[in-house]
Amino acid sequence: MAETLTLRGVYEAHWRFVWRSVRKMGTPDPRIEDVVQDVFIVVGRQLAAFEGRSSVRTWLYGIAFRVAQEDHRRRAKEARAAQTPAESPTGPEAYAERVQAAQLLNELLAELPDEQRVVFVMAELEGLSPAEVAEATGAGINTVYSRLRRAREHLERATERLRVRSQREGRKRMAAG
Repeated sequence: MAETLTLRGVYEAHWRFVWRSVRKMGTPDPRIEDVVQDVFIVVGRQLAAFEGRSSVRTWLYGIAFRVAQEDHRRRAKEARAAQTPAESPTGPEAYAERVQAAQLLNELLAELPDEQRVVFVMAELEGLSPAEVAEATGAGINTVYSRLRRAREHLERATERLRVRSQREGRKRMAAG
């Protein structure tokens, strides 16, 4: 590795990437900052051992994935009850629509098996190449492509179900109104 990495430098250069990644992994908004902090605690402990065999972003994503999964497991174990709805945001309608769309995306992503979700998020939402995804996850390149294909198919089916349900509800409202 040509340069010496510092925790401060890694944090300043990549905290936004880690924050987005953790959010897209399905971490609820109130937990994101805590999970990101936990990620950088791990980074601080492991930074000296980073050998540069992968990019810093790929390495960070792997850590973020493991920390977010552990947080998810911990929360699921603590409360098997239904997820509480997010607070209603105040402000313009466009902001509310973006929040609703983000929540829907997170719900759809949460339906995916962990292996498919991580590959989909890394490739489709973060723009990492299949080779980078394979490196970060330790999966073979063909496995990455297969998981990505299955994730896309699942999300397409889920989107179609939502569209049909929405149309049905719309017809019911029209008939009742």
